[in-house]
Amino acid sequence: MLAPALYTTTSVDAASVKNSSTVSAKNTVSIQSFTQGMQHQSGYFDVYYDANNDKLYLQVDKLSQPFIFLSSLPRGIGSNDIGLDRGQLGATRLVQFEQFGNKVLLKQLNTYYRADTDNPAERLSIDEAFASSVIAGLPVVASTKSTVLVDYTDFLKSDIHQISASLARQKQGNYKVDSNRSGVYLPRTKAFVRNTELEALVTYSGDNAGNFIRQVTPSSNAISVHLHHSLIALPEEGYQSQPFHPYSGYWKVEYMDYGTAFDAPIIKRLLPKHRLQKKDPTATISEAVEPIVYYLDPGVPEPVRTALIEGAMWWNSAFENIGYKNAFQVKVLPEDADPMDVRYNVIQWVHRATRGWSYGASVTDPRTGEIIKGHVTLGSLRVRQDFLIATGLTAPYTSDNPDVSKQKAMALARIRQLSAHEVGHTLGIIHNFAGSANGLSTVMDYPHPQFDITDGKITVNNPYREGLGEWDNYAIAFGYGDYSASQLTQLVQDAKQQGLEYMADQDARPQGGVSAIGHLWDNGSDPVAELNRLGEVRKIALANFGLNNIANGQPLSSLEEALVPVYLLHRYQVEAVSKLLGGAFYEYELKGEHSSPKGFRWVNSKQQQQALQALLSTLEPEYLALPDSLLALIPPKAYGDSIGRESFQGRYGLAFDPLSAAEASANLTLQLILQPQRLNRLSGQQQLNGVLDTVLANTIKQKAAKGNHLLIQQRVAHVTFYQLMQSLTNTELAPEAKAQLQSKLTELGRWLGKQKDANHQQLHSQWQGYLETGLWQSSFKPKALPPGSPI
Repeated sequence: MLAPALYTTTSVDAASVKNSSTVSAKNTVSIQSFTQGMQHQSGYFDVYYDANNDKLYLQVDKLSQPFIFLSSLPRGIGSNDIGLDRGQLGATRLVQFEQFGNKVLLKQLNTYYRADTDNPAERLSIDEAFASSVIAGLPVVASTKSTVLVDYTDFLKSDIHQISASLARQKQGNYKVDSNRSGVYLPRTKAFVRNTELEALVTYSGDNAGNFIRQVTPSSNAISVHLHHSLIALPEEGYQSQPFHPYSGYWKVEYMDYGTAFDAPIIKRLLPKHRLQKKDPTATISEAVEPIVYYLDPGVPEPVRTALIEGAMWWNSAFENIGYKNAFQVKVLPEDADPMDVRYNVIQWVHRATRGWSYGASVTDPRTGEIIKGHVTLGSLRVRQDFLIATGLTAPYTSDNPDVSKQKAMALARIRQLSAHEVGHTLGIIHNFAGSANGLSTVMDYPHPQFDITDGKITVNNPYREGLGEWDNYAIAFGYGDYSASQLTQLVQDAKQQGLEYMADQDARPQGGVSAIGHLWDNGSDPVAELNRLGEVRKIALANFGLNNIANGQPLSSLEEALVPVYLLHRYQVEAVSKLLGGAFYEYELKGEHSSPKGFRWVNSKQQQQALQALLSTLEPEYLALPDSLLALIPPKAYGDSIGRESFQGRYGLAFDPLSAAEASANLTLQLILQPQRLNRLSGQQQLNGVLDTVLANTIKQKAAKGNHLLIQQRVAHVTFYQLMQSLTNTELAPEAKAQLQSKLTELGRWLGKQKDANHQQLHSQWQGYLETGLWQSSFKPKALPPGSPI
């Protein structure tokens, strides 16, 4: 499919043409005289800088000609929670300059509504039917014939990246741009033949700073970042767009095509990808006309740098499989190169105050789906979390010079996988959250490290798969291979016949998701079996947990942070198992591709019962209790340290609170079991009553234990009642499911009324309060878990 006809030529209304010509005639100041003595850079749009007044001028010689505009954040705020990171890309906009009297407007064109037709009147009718957006008004200061010079300074310093709105939305303060404390940043203001790059240091002044802002700024009333503008020529002709397929494994570029015949779908979807062509299209193996080259941030230290290069280079093997030689390359970014320059695909190493997500973003031509620039952002603290998990499970600090080589190897193995994953996104490929349960078939899943038990000890010999998986090779073949439509259909059929499973974000991310195979951070084809196996790993790790889990010189109180990922080792697998409850098997299918579609089928009742029992086992006091010997080792935080986000949030003040740790873990399991959409599906399958009876029998109605186990049991009972009431009062709960749940709670209320102990009486009082007022007001709210993702 060729690039859409829209915007290849653009109609301009008569008034705009008239304004353009008359202003040039009336303006008596020439560009040459106005810019006398200014610094000048020649390029796609020429740039002039007035050092005396810190003014930036842009020479606009392409009026009413579309190009791509991109805003970005080359220097960020440094808080994962806020999300305004170094290297963050803004929206990719198709824009054009239009002159109106003494100003030039930068208009963002509406690319979603279009007409792919050769009829200019039909294209114009679409332009007139839907709104565009003017994103800047630039005063004309000089002109020469058909060229005007505009003052770009204020726009360059403006809040095009919506930082003020982002901070306000997250309750981090009220900020606005302070022009007096902002200025043009010349070292990264450059003009090239096909792109012009502009940058400014921009200061936001304000008050009421939130905790995240105070954490990362030297003075919270002034936040100084860098904002970057890229003005990019449209890609040269010759790119071949490719229709999107839901089983392709790619993102989609979507638009409505009003030039489509009325008996064909009006919504069109394209697959985003880089331009790639063989030098010799007839050869079985050929070099690329222009290889896809990624440049690594030179600030990455070793041995992480090598791991990032190795992981990213895995993709070259997939391109080799479809007949390319050296089509994918990774190099270190040259010292004089700007990572925000659109000519470079980059892998950036980003520092934040806390660990956070990595991601792969792209600059994509909204007309065609062509990826112009891939930009990977990798959080530098991620590697430490994997190392913490490894040492927490293996307790290697048995001497002053412990051997932690395998633990380091595990962390670097994850970095290789992470590099491949994020680069995959910038090649156009979306997540496949069915991969980890499908023989580790893809790097585009979120992998959990694999731990084994050998001779009663935990080992980390093969924590992650090395290299691409079968799904990754399929995805590159589908997107970048030279195949006809019928061959692509056959490629899909072959992949499904090989048993390659695929579930994207919309199916896998929601806690109430229906897919039985799409999960994050899980392992194993049998989720229940893997949860049980992880339980054994966790049991051994907790039994051995102690001083050997931290290095000499660390405060004993740091044992708590080392304990968190071990105690919660099961957290992700619990979510995978929960999706068997009321879950189903299905795949992305198109009519006509298969003679007998697989369709949709529920997980059978036996599997659902096994899943429920496995989930309830994680609520048992024996599962949640910590050894007394371990609790005796964890004192309050040493002076100089403090309880942070990676710690359990307890109710004991400064002392470590094992009951609240159990509470938070139990809350996760119960929240997943009692998720309203899940209860609705169980009701529709006529299994809800049985599930609720089983949950109550194993929690609130459970036979009383003794000692510390009784305390855990009582806390779990409170969490259970809390989550039952949360579901009962949730507006997403279907009326049939609500009727069943309310009936069970009414029965429970009668049972609670007969109990004599204070704990059950308190629950009974809460239920009676709800019946009397119709309002659910709990004085107890379960503690949240410390952050899990990302690992």
